[in-house]
Amino acid sequence: MAGKASLREAYGRTLLELGRQNKDIVALDADLSKSTMTQHFAKEFPVRFFEVGIAEQNMIGIAAGLACCGKIPFASTFAVFAPGRCFDQIRVSVAQSHHNVKIVTTHGGLTVGEDGMSHQAIEDLSLVTSMPGMTVIVPADAIETAQVVKTAAAVKGPFYIRLSRMEWPVVHEETYQFKLGKAALLRQGKQATIIAMGLMVAPALEAADKMKLDGIDCRVLNMATLKPIDEQSIVQAARDTGAIVTVEEHLEHGGLGSAVAEVLAKTVPTPMQFVGVKDVYGQSGKPLELLEKYGLTAREIEQATRRVITRKSL
Repeated sequence: MAGKASLREAYGRTLLELGRQNKDIVALDADLSKSTMTQHFAKEFPVRFFEVGIAEQNMIGIAAGLACCGKIPFASTFAVFAPGRCFDQIRVSVAQSHHNVKIVTTHGGLTVGEDGMSHQAIEDLSLVTSMPGMTVIVPADAIETAQVVKTAAAVKGPFYIRLSRMEWPVVHEETYQFKLGKAALLRQGKQATIIAMGLMVAPALEAADKMKLDGIDCRVLNMATLKPIDEQSIVQAARDTGAIVTVEEHLEHGGLGSAVAEVLAKTVPTPMQFVGVKDVYGQSGKPLELLEKYGLTAREIEQATRRVITRKSL
C-alpha cells in the first residue's frame, strides 16, 4: 500500500478534469460543495454549477431535468442525505425513468466519525441497490475513484457512487484499470476468499497478509461494483476456495454480504461469514475507534476467515 489519499478529493479533481473535456457535464450540490469537493468545478464553471441549498429532493429533480436536456449531471451530497432524504425522487425521476444522472455521495459509513449516528450512512447501499437499473459502485481508494467517476461519465444510465470522508490507504497501483461490473483480484489464494469493497479492502489485504505468515492462503477480491455484481468471480471463488468472507462498511444486511449470499444460494451454496455493522446504529467518535468498536478491522476479518475455514468440512 502506497500512502494515503482522499477519495472525495480525487472525485473533485476528476470532475473538474471531465468538465474541461466535456461541456455537457454539469454539477449540482446541496450546500456541501466544500465537503464533497464539487467546489473546484463550481469555481471554474460557475454557469454549469447549480447550488440548490439544503434541498436534496429538488437537486435530484433538477438533475433529472438536466439529463432530459442532454446534459450529464453529477449530483453530490452526503451519503446519509442521498438516498436518505430523497429516495422517492431517485426512484421515480432517476431509476424508473432511467435518466443519465450520476449521484456521487461522500461521507459514507461509520468513518464520518464525530458527526455521529445521524450522519453515518450505513443503510444507503440497501436502498439504492433495491432500485432496478441503478449501477452502484463503492471505490476502494483514490486511484479507483478517479476511474470510476470517468466511467460513470462515459456510460449512459443512473449511477450511485459512494465515497468516504477521511484519507485512506491506497491499495491499487497507478497502472490499475477499473472494469465496470468486474471484481479486481488483489491476492490469489486457495483456502478462502475475502470479498471486500470500499474502505474495507485495505484491512482485508492486511488480514490476508497476516494469515499468509501462518500458512493460511486467502484470495482477496475488491468488489467495487456492487450492482451489477460480478457473479462469475463469486462463483469461481466459491468453487476454488470453498469459503467466503464478505467485508463492508455498511449494515450486514442489504449490502455486499446479502448480494454475495444471493448469488451463492442460486449457484454454489458455500460457507460464509459476514463482517459488517450489526443491526445497530453508530455512535459519535473518531473514525478508527468506531471501526474498532463495530468490528470492522483486519483482526475481525482474520477471525471471520479462520472460522469459515473450519466450516468447510462440516
